Amino acid sequence: MQKVYIYLENGIFLEANSFGADTTAVGKLVYNNSTFGQQEIITDPSNNGLFINFTAVEIGNTGANRVDMESSKAHAKGIIVRNYHDFYSNYRADMSLKDFLIEQNVVGICDIDTRFLTKIVREEGSMMMIASTQISSKDELAKKLSEAKKYDEINFVKESSTKEAYIHKSGVWNHETGEYNKAQMSDKKVLVIDYGVKKSFLNELVELGFEVEVVPSSTKAEDIINNFKAGKISGVVLSSGAGNPNILTNEIAEIKILIDSNIPMLAVGLGHYLLALASGVKVDKIKSIKYGSHPVRGEKTVEICGINGDFKISEDIKNIADVTHIKVFNDSAAALKYKNKNEISSEFTPTSNSSICKEFAQMAK
Repeated sequence: MQKVYIYLENGIFLEANSFGADTTAVGKLVYNNSTFGQQEIITDPSNNGLFINFTAVEIGNTGANRVDMESSKAHAKGIIVRNYHDFYSNYRADMSLKDFLIEQNVVGICDIDTRFLTKIVREEGSMMMIASTQISSKDELAKKLSEAKKYDEINFVKESSTKEAYIHKSGVWNHETGEYNKAQMSDKKVLVIDYGVKKSFLNELVELGFEVEVVPSSTKAEDIINNFKAGKISGVVLSSGAGNPNILTNEIAEIKILIDSNIPMLAVGLGHYLLALASGVKVDKIKSIKYGSHPVRGEKTVEICGINGDFKISEDIKNIADVTHIKVFNDSAAALKYKNKNEISSEFTPTSNSSICKEFAQMAK
């Protein structure tokens, strides 16, 4: 294995082994407690610009394939694992995780104390880092990192959003047929505004019985409203995505127009924050958050949900929305139902059988 050299924003310099691309990359360090689904996490546009430090000790034995991608390419800058296993045993895998990372030009770091990195993020907050198989000088790495753009200054939506509208044509994975369900004809259509949507969520919307059209983030609100008034669509979904919601002023302005029209809306992930900002509520950066699995409590359920984000909606949101789901770890709001509006939102991506999706399906008749 090649050596890889790591420099963190707080001045820490580390050396480890590489099992990914032979390159130099800059990104934000976060930690993730997911024990499986590494390929999906790497290709999720919500993880654009990140180095993901996995807290699970053994990574690699599920391998990778070409059908479980959350988008057309990898978005994470790199992954960090304690122990990497090149041998894979999952029956649906057709390549090793190492080969997948090399193909996608993603840094892979192993044989490093991931607990040490996790503690840094928990105590000091997520931070920028640089990793390289090509540069071993601490000073040179520090210089390149200081010259790089900060994560919160980057508009990832511009990079991740589709450039052209398209109809999504698959549902969820069917274990009996061994393939993804095909979308059925439907008289209910929703527009998904793509801020960095992942494929599995589009699959869930199809399972709800919708025809799903994905449109660019630059789509004008007036065009959407005209389609709604003409009966061409039943509702709008504000998708997940990466980055700082506070810098997305154009997107916020268009969402304000949608709010005034009272069109049925479901907002998830980044869309959840954008809807709050468009409603006049502050969204603040928090010091550190655990990416990955979080227990979330609803009225009658407790579910394990995937949450990625470094932001928190102000408590003032309770003046205009009811909290429907909370995070068990800290009792903070995870999902909202806006008062006197056809709007619901969640920090996590709900599944088709969740109460959130079912309520949206009722609103978007």
